Amino acid sequence: MNKTIFKLGIVSLSTVLVSACSSFGGSSLEKRSVKLAQGIQTAYAVPATTAQRVSPLIIQNADKHNLDPLLVAAVIRQESTYRSQVSSPAGAVGLMQVVPRYWQSTCGNDLYNDAVNIGCGSYILSRYHQSSGSLEKALGYYNVGPNAYENNRKMRKQGKKYAKQVLSHKKKLKSSL
Repeated sequence: MNKTIFKLGIVSLSTVLVSACSSFGGSSLEKRSVKLAQGIQTAYAVPATTAQRVSPLIIQNADKHNLDPLLVAAVIRQESTYRSQVSSPAGAVGLMQVVPRYWQSTCGNDLYNDAVNIGCGSYILSRYHQSSGSLEKALGYYNVGPNAYENNRKMRKQGKKYAKQVLSHKKKLKSSL
């Protein structure tokens, strides 16, 4: 039990450090949003109007859930390439490709709404990070689900590949800032 409490403390501390060490410093939301929007446009070839619309939402929700905004932006790049109205064959919807049948009761009905979707996706990623103790594992959970990741070798491999792709998108975004 003490190991669990200690591990959770380390996870919480590392989460705070990751978000505090973001590339945006302590400037205002507006300044951080402008910088992130420019980075998203450059790194991912996203239209300025889209990048400017979602950047404040990314930063606010990343801050709220102790995540690095660059990570949330990278997940959006991987999941939807910044297309708000996209849905997957598995039923995932919106920018962060949230599956309504799993998350609607937690996040609400309007998962095509950018603010709701980014808020929900950030919540899910943060929750998975806390439960798994590892960013890479949390990303794998986000992609294939915790049970599939833990119990199916093929799904674990897919989740690890997904994590690698997201972290590559994050690195590209960071170099564009």
